[in-house]
Amino acid sequence: MMKHRGFPGRLPGTDFQFTIRRANPKGATPLVARERYRDRRPADRRADTGFVKALWQCFGDRPFERGNLDAGRLSWLFGREVLPAEEPFDPESYEALLVLDPSAARAAFPEAFE
Repeated sequence: MMKHRGFPGRLPGTDFQFTIRRANPKGATPLVARERYRDRRPADRRADTGFVKALWQCFGDRPFERGNLDAGRLSWLFGREVLPAEEPFDPESYEALLVLDPSAARAAFPEAFE
């Protein structure tokens, strides 16, 4: 499992984690597209914004390996702002390549690009 050096471990001042410490011996948690409803808590929205901002600052629009990025946090963005960068895509692999879609991310989280 690749560890992304320089990527924030969590949203500052909160317990919303962005990375995991070690690989799960049973395998990676599968990425699934989670529905984001309009009535999500503001804290959850800030965590998503912070995560998108960190992805943009670290990777831009280049493909990146899933590595130690948190599956739960990625799943809130998967299928919309974060897309598979390879075919076939294995949602249960730490080596899976992903890419941030800048236009979708800007539309959903404009404050992450300020």
